[in-house]
Amino acid sequence: MPDADQRTPVKPVLDFENVSLRYGDIWALRNVSLLLRPGETRIILGRAGAGKTTLIKSVIGLVQVQEGKIRLFNSEVTSMKEHELFPVRSRAGILFQEGGLFDSLNIGDNVVYPLQNQQASETMPQEEMDRRVRDVLRFVELEHTIEKLPSELSGGMRRRVGIARAIVTEPPLMLYDSPTAGLDPITANTIMTLIAKERDTRNTASLIVTHRYQDGELMANFRFDPQRQELTPVSPEEHSDPNRTRTKFIVMNEGEIVFFGTRQEIEESRDEYVKRFARHDG
Repeated sequence: MPDADQRTPVKPVLDFENVSLRYGDIWALRNVSLLLRPGETRIILGRAGAGKTTLIKSVIGLVQVQEGKIRLFNSEVTSMKEHELFPVRSRAGILFQEGGLFDSLNIGDNVVYPLQNQQASETMPQEEMDRRVRDVLRFVELEHTIEKLPSELSGGMRRRVGIARAIVTEPPLMLYDSPTAGLDPITANTIMTLIAKERDTRNTASLIVTHRYQDGELMANFRFDPQRQELTPVSPEEHSDPNRTRTKFIVMNEGEIVFFGTRQEIEESRDEYVKRFARHDG
């Protein structure tokens, strides 16, 4: 079972236990088990239709699994009714591939939307909401766009606004579905730097579906230094010790996890299917 390494006990943010979902003869998820703890990252790779996005959606109950259990923040979401899922979902930030911004709302209103629609908003003063919106837009270096419409921004900027909106509630878990898809390499690296910054400044757990192996490399090889405000390489000790490596790779095929391990382990894999996703080309 992935993540079975023994360390100082830390309550997992997310726990999949033998989760399965099948549509006819097609496995969307097949006996999936994984743990995710605060500050950890899982890079999810695999061909189209392998189950990557289904896995992300099942975390917050957007798809209902048929077998197994999913525990999110120690609550079993697989047994919850739709209305019971709302407060649990509000603790997870989500960035879908296209960002999902509302075209008719300006950037500030887009970003504040999750705050206005969670239970805590009933007691959160408007001044606090405004402060958080400006803080997260500053975090992604887009505070100057607060009055603009999404149509006035580039694709990369809209993706950064999507990150701001996802983290405005200060979630302990972030779910990213193809955050760099369709972006040029420089913009893609900017997005991944922001994702690393969120992880390392707030100890956020991250699940990242991606088609770019480079996205996983960045998360595995670097940490964000808040004092220097830049990425710095991880220590050689962390690279060589699987129990200290907080970024690990998952490769899926036909709904099943067929590989789980470190960056070094995926690059050394001799499995022909796994090797397809550890190449260094774009």
